[in-house]
Amino acid sequence: MANTKEKLFTEFPPVTTEQWEAVITTDLKGADYERKLVWKTGEGFNVRPYYRAENLAEVEYLGAQPGEFPYVRGISKDNTWRVHQTISVKCAECANETALKLLNSGIDSLGFCFCESCAADIDVDVLLKDIVPTAVELTFCGSNVQGLATLAKKVLAKYADVEKDALRLNFCIDPIMKDLSTKGDFCCGTGDECFDTIAELAKATAEYKRVKVVNVSGATFSNSGSTIVEELGFTLAAAHEYLVKLMERGLSIDEAARKIRFTFAVTANYFMEMAKFRAARLLWANIVKAYNPTKDCSAKMIAHAVTSTWNQTVYDPYVNMLRGTTEAMSAAIAGVHSLEVLPFDYAFEPATEFSARIARNTQLLLKHESHFDQVVDPAGGSYFIETLTKNIATEAWALFREVEDKGGYIAAFREGFIVERVKASAAAKDKSIATRRLILLGANQYPNFTEVADEAIKECAVERKSCDANVLVPYRGAMAFEDMRLKVDRSGKTPKAFMLTCGTLGMARARAQFSCNFFACAGIRVEDNTFFKSIEEGVEAALASKAEIVVVCASDDDYATAAPRVKELLGDKAILVVAGAPACAAELEAQGITNFINVKSNVLETLKDYLKKLGI
Repeated sequence: MANTKEKLFTEFPPVTTEQWEAVITTDLKGADYERKLVWKTGEGFNVRPYYRAENLAEVEYLGAQPGEFPYVRGISKDNTWRVHQTISVKCAECANETALKLLNSGIDSLGFCFCESCAADIDVDVLLKDIVPTAVELTFCGSNVQGLATLAKKVLAKYADVEKDALRLNFCIDPIMKDLSTKGDFCCGTGDECFDTIAELAKATAEYKRVKVVNVSGATFSNSGSTIVEELGFTLAAAHEYLVKLMERGLSIDEAARKIRFTFAVTANYFMEMAKFRAARLLWANIVKAYNPTKDCSAKMIAHAVTSTWNQTVYDPYVNMLRGTTEAMSAAIAGVHSLEVLPFDYAFEPATEFSARIARNTQLLLKHESHFDQVVDPAGGSYFIETLTKNIATEAWALFREVEDKGGYIAAFREGFIVERVKASAAAKDKSIATRRLILLGANQYPNFTEVADEAIKECAVERKSCDANVLVPYRGAMAFEDMRLKVDRSGKTPKAFMLTCGTLGMARARAQFSCNFFACAGIRVEDNTFFKSIEEGVEAALASKAEIVVVCASDDDYATAAPRVKELLGDKAILVVAGAPACAAELEAQGITNFINVKSNVLETLKDYLKKLGI
């Protein structure tokens, strides 16, 4: 019997895009297609509700395999990323003790972070005692260029007898990001001295294939509120600046490119982050290729990912575990070189043994129980992910070219172009958070009603620093809400909002739930109620509760009579609020009822106003 092979579903006739669109239009029943189904991103392009094979017609790299130029699908033929964790070094002996514990807990990429002055003076023999250099990747970071360069020479001297190809060392020297971009200028005047130091170190390590001396800290953009396209475009521009500076100092393109490592933040924008890393490898490969390297492998991007600090919250902090998990999944699927999941309490205290273990085990679960390391680029070929990759690459490339047209990253930064762009994106995100178009669970939506800040959180400075200087300022999106809530917790007062549910039961309950979430975001205690049979009963209960705020929860049709009656009985004993935006709002305002909350409210500004009325 002949062995025939048929494609699955060949018996079904193909469905054209026009047919799909016709069905969608019918199902929308006159609703606006663009408004209902198209995602308006902040990245410079919109996302359609579905994609088909025809959307990939212009994608040129689809035939490339993992490990092949332009490395969209990964820089190797496997997906064994390194599990990274960072130690803050204050004492060499203590840091070494912690490091040895981590290395017995599943870590295979270890970071040592130094303060400004201590990197050059550290005793590397004590710090690295009993650490087998061929078994782990070691990363050294800090903001002092000369200090890290001195440390690098000490570490290389210590490991002089180790086979050069077996050493995996990263010295995260980054004056463009750590000095110019976040402090306003280089630590050494024009920056030439910094670039001279980097070039000297790059030449000294030319024979070390896996030793990096530059780390481009692209995560700074994301954690300052940038879009994904801005993070990628500006990071590539900064990396290109390093390439140019190193080649001006006598290094070949191969020598320069092989000494550069990247750090990106990975946010909760799940699919977009997958596409970002794929687009990053594509663009960097083409930037390096333009200088005609002798080998394609010089164009490989070594990308380290760190879970976002921008979307971490100090209230309901265990939610940060979930954020870290989804972010880690994006990075793992995207095929990063190494990954660090930040502890859930990172925003308000030094990591505890518990929080560090949970962060570490998040990755170990993805590897050893979910087996994410057993498949390479699982998103490859997806119409959606491939289209996102193409769109992000297109927009980031356009931004990169714009920076280059201004004379490169340093010139564009000094001009104010980069900070201005990032600040505009951050302001747009802040507005979305304030109006709850962008949700940060536990901060601006679904807060823990009974939570009161503990001492660690109360001591945490959550007020966002205002800065008019031309610098990038990392912050967290939840800070404005947290600052407001902390003021309540520190005030010693326990303001209360009472839900007066009346009229139509279904609408009363829905609006009570909305209002409870609304006021709890400011730390105002809420007293929900199932239903009151009469307004008089509800007002009597409200007065008995001694609540400072009384929220009338009913249907729009009920408000015309219910709200004035509540006002009459309540008098000036509490602030009266109407939940909703009823058609009779103007009539109610004429009767002195001026407080309304609804889905279109600016939650942040509205709550600030109520706290002000309460004397907080």
